[in-house]
Amino acid sequence: MGAGPTVDPRADRIEQLRRRMDAIPARSAGPPRLTPVEPAAPDPARTPPSSLRTLPVPAPLAQLLPHGGLVRGSVVQIAGAASLKAGLIASVTGAGGWAAVVGCPDLGLLAAAEMGADLSRCAVIPNPGEDPVAVAAVLVDGLDLVVLSLGDLNAPPSRVRAVTARARRNGTVLVVDGQWPNVDLRLGAKVSRYKGLGRAHGRVTGIDLDVEATPRGQLPHRAQVTISGSRGVAAWTTAEAEVPASHRESTLRIAQ
Repeated sequence: MGAGPTVDPRADRIEQLRRRMDAIPARSAGPPRLTPVEPAAPDPARTPPSSLRTLPVPAPLAQLLPHGGLVRGSVVQIAGAASLKAGLIASVTGAGGWAAVVGCPDLGLLAAAEMGADLSRCAVIPNPGEDPVAVAAVLVDGLDLVVLSLGDLNAPPSRVRAVTARARRNGTVLVVDGQWPNVDLRLGAKVSRYKGLGRAHGRVTGIDLDVEATPRGQLPHRAQVTISGSRGVAAWTTAEAEVPASHRESTLRIAQ
């Protein structure tokens, strides 16, 4: 008696994800589903509203982006400090959107929650198996934001084009940590300073990040931002340059 057909565990995983997404309510602020209607006569006195929709980002990042947020249907390549991912997740889910994190087992969900994330609106798949791109391809069909970490994996160009097309069609922002050609935006952040630490004493109360945003076809936009925490709440602000003590003393004498 021959053995039965082999079941692909990856297909079972993807089917489970599909069932989970079916239970998710309709996305907030998502692109409208178009239905055939009779076109109305144009009104020359009325300026039509822009069809461009964006997902929110922390305020200091919004100043670096051409549209003040992540444009729906775009692909963003991200690199550097994990706080950047946490901030995007916090902004989207905190505003009522739905997000997923694929293949980022070291992402600090506590940090995201302190930044304002609603973790009940975030699906986390820390170990997506050998094909994280297939998992992301399912998730872009039903969520606002999908954060995908590829590690050292190089996705085939045909898969990249297919997933990119699905994200654009569904108005999902796909954020990729890894190699992904023809992205719409590159975001990078690195820690430049830890705050609150003295010589062999103190505790970290905040960090300064050097952030760079490069939209496709444009020059990089740079800023330094501060993430500071107090009583379980983390806030993003524009960093202020630290004034040397000698300069503060001379300024005080002049003011007196």
